[in-house]
Amino acid sequence: QVQLAESGGGLAQPGGSLRLSCATSVSIFRINVMGWYRQAPGKERELVATLGSGGLTNYADSVKGRFTISRDIAKNTVYLQMNSLKPEDTAVYYCNARRRGATMEGSYDHEYWGQGTQVTVSS
Repeated sequence: QVQLAESGGGLAQPGGSLRLSCATSVSIFRINVMGWYRQAPGKERELVATLGSGGLTNYADSVKGRFTISRDIAKNTVYLQMNSLKPEDTAVYYCNARRRGATMEGSYDHEYWGQGTQVTVSS
């Protein structure tokens, strides 16, 4: 079981910055993919950024050049640095972890979610 603890959400002005943190209960190397998702009112949850255990990253087109996903392996923590914030970035942001593997009992493919943290960008 993987537990995710998020922090760092809050209020920012347009053009400002916030850094979200996601602390994991296991080593990041034991998680195949870490990700950040967001959901605005009335909209579906959408991918923001992902970080594979090997260090590869992927970003939604809407945040490329503004957001950066990174990790601190020693602290078992993944970050989302958000710069040049826009009002359309307002949403609840969720940390996600996916683990795949196999045991004698069979293979597994599990996803875990944080509780979500509110990010509001407004003047």
